[in-house]
Amino acid sequence: MYDMFREIGRDIFLSGLISSHAGNMSVRMGDRIIITRRGSMAGRLKPSDLIETGLEKDDAMITLASSELIVHRAIYKATSALAIVHAHPPHAVALSLVDDQIVPVDSEGSYLLHRIPVVSAAKTIGSADVAEVVAPALRDHKAVVLRGHGSFVIGELLEEAYMLTSSLEFSSRILYLVRGLGECVKEYRKGADSFKSW
Repeated sequence: MYDMFREIGRDIFLSGLISSHAGNMSVRMGDRIIITRRGSMAGRLKPSDLIETGLEKDDAMITLASSELIVHRAIYKATSALAIVHAHPPHAVALSLVDDQIVPVDSEGSYLLHRIPVVSAAKTIGSADVAEVVAPALRDHKAVVLRGHGSFVIGELLEEAYMLTSSLEFSSRILYLVRGLGECVKEYRKGADSFKSW
């Protein structure tokens, strides 16, 4: 179990999906959850960075668990997910500040994610507000983006949740570039029209 968390955590960090001490991951095993420690470095996880607790009840080590535990619990209760990756993919977060959904224009993103809802909460970190908007959105989607904060992505395995997080960011980057190119083309055409009028 530790090896899986360590490898996925390293990949999430090296992919630029989180900063040094950001993000968190968990897996569900029956009525138990293993979640990364509050403030841990996903790119350098140690065995002591994995905290086990109950799906419903707290254990003695609960104070060490990620501040997003309340959100992870809500997601597990609302969906059939067995793994969750919470990351801060920069292009997806940027798009969440201007869009109410992210609709991939690339083939892979369209196939894997279809449409990613963007939800909002007054308090964006480890709050009941986040749990209340994120968990329902994941009943019908594999990924959701919390406006201005980051993504919550589910899967049957951590690897799947990471793969979809990576796809979300890749699709968001392509969408961002396409929009930028659209503006460049408009400006180019304006310039060409001005030249013709000479």
